[in-house]
Amino acid sequence: MNPVRMTQPERSVKIGGRCVALPDNRRRRIVPCWFLALACLRPLSALAQGGPPGYPVKPVRLVVGQAPGGATDVVARLVAPKFSEHLGQSVVVENRTGAAGSIGAAFVAKSPPDGYNLLVISSSYAINPSLYTELPFDPVKDLVPVTLIAEAPFLLVVHPSLPVLSVKDLVALARAKPGTLNFASGGNGSSGQLAGELFKYLAGVDMVHVPYKGAGPALVDVIAGQVHMTFASVLSSLSHVKSGRLRPLGVTSARRSVAIPELPTLAESGVRGYRTTTWYGLLAPASTPAPVISRLSGDMQKVVESQEVKSRLLTDGAEPVGGVPKQFQDHLASEMARAREIIQRAGVKP
Repeated sequence: MNPVRMTQPERSVKIGGRCVALPDNRRRRIVPCWFLALACLRPLSALAQGGPPGYPVKPVRLVVGQAPGGATDVVARLVAPKFSEHLGQSVVVENRTGAAGSIGAAFVAKSPPDGYNLLVISSSYAINPSLYTELPFDPVKDLVPVTLIAEAPFLLVVHPSLPVLSVKDLVALARAKPGTLNFASGGNGSSGQLAGELFKYLAGVDMVHVPYKGAGPALVDVIAGQVHMTFASVLSSLSHVKSGRLRPLGVTSARRSVAIPELPTLAESGVRGYRTTTWYGLLAPASTPAPVISRLSGDMQKVVESQEVKSRLLTDGAEPVGGVPKQFQDHLASEMARAREIIQRAGVKP
């Protein structure tokens, strides 16, 4: 009788699309290799889908360089809860004020480029490089665009005692009495002043700028009749317009505002080529990994498209924007160039 030869049971595994029969002990040696290969690939997959594995793994901070209660702060706090939902981590708004927003910007610029410290900016960010010779950071090199959150027009509002009912009336009065009308703004070099300087240039009128320490006090004095007019954000001035304490003449955007569709644009009213807005965006430290920027941009896009945030922005006179980093980069470069031109032509000083 021949001795019985004991053989190991064979099993098959798929390699390169082919089924190959292997002894059980051989299979046991191969399987760990497959697990090792998968383990090596998982971090690469995580990077491809949204940055470092698990990002974000801790709270994300939105830094605002302006005071609490201002328009930039309001926008940051509006988007923060929904942003938190999409990121899966807490999103904290922190105000670091001073030096026209430069303190907060410098803090984020010098933070680790890991996606945990972000900067919420307004249109004043595009003004500062042309206004201040020395900044504690480089606005172009030290921070990179993530997305444009929202954009809103200014309202050209006057005290009701001023005998004008339209932009054409205002231009006619200003030309008839050069240098006698004045406009208030939140300070030298503020976006409100630049809106007024652009109006003076395109309308061909001479008006006196009255700077205040903030847009709030400027608006208060226009309501009180101490100053003739101002270029105010819709957010801060709309309630006063509805109450009759201010008379609106036009919006500064290229098209009419959803919040006040009956109000014409300044361009419609005869000031050809006039367009200026206030806007809000998100920046990150330079060298932040591209997948992290992409994740942040995509999630913020979802935030501004959500019905809750979109409805609130439109009610306050702002329009949600969103978009990819390259679009915001182009917008920022264009706004910096425009601000530089207005500042140099009008001789604006801080």
